[in-house]
Amino acid sequence: MIQTARMEKEQVWLEFSTLPLDAQYQVLEFMLFLHARYTLQRETAEAQKTKLSDEPFVGIWKDREEMRDSGIYVRTLRQQEWGSDS
Repeated sequence: MIQTARMEKEQVWLEFSTLPLDAQYQVLEFMLFLHARYTLQRETAEAQKTKLSDEPFVGIWKDREEMRDSGIYVRTLRQQEWGSDS
């Protein structure tokens, strides 16, 4: 019987070949199910990867004059909100 999570290919084949034919078909169907599931997950994850620079919100404030120097802009906001140069 299966004792460890890692088995050699020969041991896996031996375990598989001693199963009844119906059980072998079930194992094969389950393997196909797992293969399809993880292939789909991998393809979905790869399709969802996008570069940050391709996101629609990047650059939406590029033409705002008051934000031309972001450091000055943030300092001004802080002064207005908290009354200091934090």
